Amino acid sequence: MSFEKYAEILVNEIHSATMATIGKDGHPQTRIIDVMLWDKDGVYFLTAKGKDLYLQLMEQQYIALSAVKDKKSVSLRGIIKNIGHEKLDAVFERNSYMKKIYPEGTRDILEVFQICAAQGEYFDISDPSHVVRDSFIVGNVEIQESRYYAGIGCTGCKSCLTVCPQHCITMENGTAVINQNQCLHCGACAEKCPQHIIEKRGNV
Repeated sequence: MSFEKYAEILVNEIHSATMATIGKDGHPQTRIIDVMLWDKDGVYFLTAKGKDLYLQLMEQQYIALSAVKDKKSVSLRGIIKNIGHEKLDAVFERNSYMKKIYPEGTRDILEVFQICAAQGEYFDISDPSHVVRDSFIVGNVEIQESRYYAGIGCTGCKSCLTVCPQHCITMENGTAVINQNQCLHCGACAEKCPQHIIEKRGNV
């Protein structure tokens, strides 16, 4: 599916996400943020200028977030930019509950941030015997591979097939092939391979 489809799920179906930045002590810090709007250029959230989150966003200009509901999750990791009051009215129109939190005349303290260049992942375990995993991008970024592959030297012994919990490994021309859209990234196949040719690429 495209970024648009996953953005729709993130904003309209899940909406609230756990967002991570780095605190003053150098350790990760998380909080719950509503992802309020999306368009072809990215996804949008807001915060007040007086919050520690605001200062971290302005300094770091990078976030990671994960949102989950009904065993479906969307995660994003990438670059943000402050767009000030741009789209603020649209955010309040789309998220009417915000009008009670920040009534008219009290909204100047808020600023909108755009996630403009990020790598994302969709993960669906609503059918536990057939998980679905997919990667997507926001803006102009290159997807960094995070996967297990059967490398050169596979003998076709099928040891990996016997331990894969999702049964997502098949044999093609005598070589093991891992279905990346169903792989759990558990690493059982790599541990079982007698030839040690199943390798991890990226930050699995």
